[in-house]
Amino acid sequence: MKANIRRTKLVECRKSKNWLQKDVVEKLSEEFNINITESYYGMIEQGVRTPSLNIALAIATLFEVEATEIFLGSNTTFCCELGEKQLA
Repeated sequence: MKANIRRTKLVECRKSKNWLQKDVVEKLSEEFNINITESYYGMIEQGVRTPSLNIALAIATLFEVEATEIFLGSNTTFCCELGEKQLA
């Protein structure tokens, strides 16, 4: 079973704005008409759930960062780069 990887960058972005998870959920609803629960957002931060592309892009926009910075960690990038090298 694959271990879940906590999305540290996402937590750092939220804390840098002094927002609670509740604040993020409210802003997603107000600014993007995206309605998710605090519980679901918490699971996104924990890496337990992977958001849809629409939600991931909205979250990245809220924090003014590229979605890849939050949702594609270095392990994923390394894995993909390694796979490309092996195919070459």
